[in-house]
Amino acid sequence: MLVDEVAFLLRPRGEGWVIDATVGMGGHAEALLMASPASVRLLGLDVDPDALRHAGARLARFGDRVRLAHETFRNLRTTAEAHGVARARAILLDLGVSSHQLEASGRGFSFQKDEPLDMRLDPTRGETAAQLVNRLTEAELARILVEHGEERHARRIARAIVRRRPLRTTGDLVAAVRGAVPRAAWPRRLHVATRTFQALRVAVNDEPAALRQALRDAPALLEVGGRLGVIAFHSGEDRIVKQTFRALQPAGFAELEPSPLGPEDDEVRANPRARSAKLRVLERLP
Repeated sequence: MLVDEVAFLLRPRGEGWVIDATVGMGGHAEALLMASPASVRLLGLDVDPDALRHAGARLARFGDRVRLAHETFRNLRTTAEAHGVARARAILLDLGVSSHQLEASGRGFSFQKDEPLDMRLDPTRGETAAQLVNRLTEAELARILVEHGEERHARRIARAIVRRRPLRTTGDLVAAVRGAVPRAAWPRRLHVATRTFQALRVAVNDEPAALRQALRDAPALLEVGGRLGVIAFHSGEDRIVKQTFRALQPAGFAELEPSPLGPEDDEVRANPRARSAKLRVLERLP
């Protein structure tokens, strides 16, 4: 998503490193490398080993210009240091879940299929969504749904989850949400379980804490004139990015635009999931 905008705003003009801290399937990384001089190298991080395999195949033609690391952007600074990257000309964080993860991972990110209720971006570590919903109290579940999903019916849904435990699959979770929310209150444009799935995925992967850590580390890695781009998909993420960017302005940074960039109409028509994407870009000033 926003590939053209990312390539235009973050492409380096001279030699150096680009860090794609959420390299995913390699789309943004490919566009950045194609738009940059051959002297530009890219370090790509991702927590999803399956995504890294796809990225490796897609970026193989760039040879030793690319290094990939199975890492979370929470460890951005230490991973950069481990690969000898002291400064970067551009850093990108794309906070969205890929279409491949939603449709083909089999990890329960989507409510469209009945799959194991996992939701871990890195399936090799951490607690699954099933373990989370079967362990937490009703009050804790409601808090997660409000904080990470802005779900109006959080208490009803949390109560239904507790009553239906144990939940093992996405189908179990969808049934709990459907049973909790009155049909007349179902949103028109979203699936009734959209906010619940979003909130649980965010909680399972501890995404806000990881984002805050990456935003603390990224500015110090930028060269003068270097840029940090962040693509957010819901208001909670974008709020963290906006507040961080504004707090950095007195320290010699400037946001390129006061408002985030969104996708063009043709991109939204081609990929409706792009409609909520917001790109903010921060530059390190001389």
